[in-house]
Amino acid sequence: MSKSLPSVSVFFPCYNDERTIGDLIDVTGRILRKRGGRYEIIVVDDGSTDGSRQLLKKAAKEFSKLRLIFHKKNKGYGGALCSGFKKAKYEFVFYTDGDGQYDVGELELFIPLMTKDIDVVNGIKMERNDPFVRIVAGKAYNFFVRNIFGIKIFDVDCDFRLIRKKLLKKIVLTSSSGAICVELIKKLQDKGARFREVTVHHYDRKFGNSQFFQPLRLIQTAVELIKLRLELI
Repeated sequence: MSKSLPSVSVFFPCYNDERTIGDLIDVTGRILRKRGGRYEIIVVDDGSTDGSRQLLKKAAKEFSKLRLIFHKKNKGYGGALCSGFKKAKYEFVFYTDGDGQYDVGELELFIPLMTKDIDVVNGIKMERNDPFVRIVAGKAYNFFVRNIFGIKIFDVDCDFRLIRKKLLKKIVLTSSSGAICVELIKKLQDKGARFREVTVHHYDRKFGNSQFFQPLRLIQTAVELIKLRLELI
């Protein structure tokens, strides 16, 4: 593995991702085995109701580096990320979503870019492959939170990130919704984290439905963003 990454934890939040999570584990395993060094792969199953858990239990029997976290009830995207960050034990932590909209193979591009002067390598979606309404909403959301919270990176909601663990230890995350991304970046930024941004591919969601664009989830995200803004004033 690159000298800048002697050890790395990779984790995926998973909610009803039975048809994609297995491939993500396989690809990640091949990348990390090839590079050497210490590593682990973690999947945080956030109360899935499909066959995700059965698939993950079977995979864990075949792959000793795979660690599983099962939430009894769905804690939301933020809750899943918080569990992953807490359980990750190595010096660098990478995460991306379990639905397959990002190519985890591009982790190979990120590893050499985590140099001594960088704390977070953050993705920028080359082109967002979602329905038109979601693309427009995503751009508006990104513009809004960047300006309201003073966030300096370009793509706040690109969930393809490699982070130094020691920076994660300096912050406390509380959001349980999609607001977690804003909270994460803002608090890392306030702790002096140095960012490098890299374009990554974003693909159509082939299976399942996004949990973010549901009325209750959107309301929860809005409420948590307001609380976060008040907290940081």
